[in-house]
Amino acid sequence: MFTNLFLFSIVACSNLIIGVLLGMSGIAGFLLPLIYVGFLDIPVHDSLALSFLSFAVSGIIGAYSYWKSKNMDLKLALFLSLGSLPGAFLGVQINVLISDFLAKLLLYIFILLAGLSMLKKNKDDTKVNLSILLNHSLIVILIGFLTATICALTGAGGPILLVPLLVSLGINIRVAVGVSLLNSVFIAIPSIFGYFAHANMQTTSMLIIASLIGTIIGIITGTRLANKVPINRLKIMIALITILSSVYMLVMLKVGT
Repeated sequence: MFTNLFLFSIVACSNLIIGVLLGMSGIAGFLLPLIYVGFLDIPVHDSLALSFLSFAVSGIIGAYSYWKSKNMDLKLALFLSLGSLPGAFLGVQINVLISDFLAKLLLYIFILLAGLSMLKKNKDDTKVNLSILLNHSLIVILIGFLTATICALTGAGGPILLVPLLVSLGINIRVAVGVSLLNSVFIAIPSIFGYFAHANMQTTSMLIIASLIGTIIGIITGTRLANKVPINRLKIMIALITILSSVYMLVMLKVGT
């Protein structure tokens, strides 16, 4: 009983904190599978099912908030999402076919690279003109397909790839976060069905409630704080936590083999 209550509390708190970070920056969701798999030792498919459920909820609430504040490009989000649906489906199928060890290895490596990328992007933040690539709908759909495949395969969510990519293509940082949150819903939908089909529902049903409570409170709080917190400092903090955590988990994965 105590163990179940402890796990419920940890999952709820983790989703609360990451929900706040997601609402403010659109980035940090990839820490959820790291916590579930690496620190709580929840099976990979169960972890990814819970993570993508949180991404869907946070994406809907967060995207609506950014749309209300006029930080949303619905046309761009639509074309990205047209590619994201089949891309996410493909990513789930690849993950299901590989071993748990390889899935964990890919997850930790991707999260490490994401953290390093965030530090680099933070140093290189400069005004960029809008890229002509965004004028071609097929290219935008392809971007959505490729990013969704990677994110669904590794459990990284979506914004961690899309936010820096869209900013590098000339999209305003706030709009990039809003678009990425909406797009993350379309990555999450096939991922939820795919991973829950391979999850142990007896053990995850209680954790679903915990993750939803934490995510809803966190994302609402985060979107309200979005314009009050310096994005660059937030990125550095998330990046450092990400790098240290992923390196630790890679070492532990190696020790455990």
